[in-house]
Amino acid sequence: MRALILSATLAAVPLSAVPLSAAADEIADTIRSALSAYESGDAQYAAEELAYAQQLLREVKAAGLTGFLPPAPDGWTRADDTEMTASMGFMGGGVGAKATYTNGTDTFEIMLMADNPMVAAMGGMFANAAAMGIRQMRVGRERFADQDGQLTALIGNRVLVQASGTSADVMVPVLEGIDYAGLSAF
Repeated sequence: MRALILSATLAAVPLSAVPLSAAADEIADTIRSALSAYESGDAQYAAEELAYAQQLLREVKAAGLTGFLPPAPDGWTRADDTEMTASMGFMGGGVGAKATYTNGTDTFEIMLMADNPMVAAMGGMFANAAAMGIRQMRVGRERFADQDGQLTALIGNRVLVQASGTSADVMVPVLEGIDYAGLSAF
């Protein structure tokens, strides 16, 4: 019965969403290893393997989130922060992606954070931003809060988009390059 429950739990993991790559093979192998350990009575190792599989899945998901970061504008470069998701555990979990854009004199960052309890709790703040005296602006069809040059939006009530570091005039055209419909469905 316990093996059936674990099998059903593992079947719920959307492996079809994972790209067919070495990472996907490692994820599938780790999940199989967890199931094998569980069936042989080694619950501790099974739990460790499942935790590792979750970590690998978060890394795959973070790579997908990084794909929503817009390219650098002409004359600028973009450097991705590949360690952001690893630090998300300290903030309650979820996945994140961050890029730093620079043109040699100016620098700004765009950060995306998804499925984080802290982000979900911010929903009320964004709904009442105008009443709280926070300046708002539109980037395409999305509403951003502008707090002293830090632009922040909550997309689909679960993905935080934040840009900071230079003037809104520079950041807004780059933010317009984000696929917000896709990000909402992420």
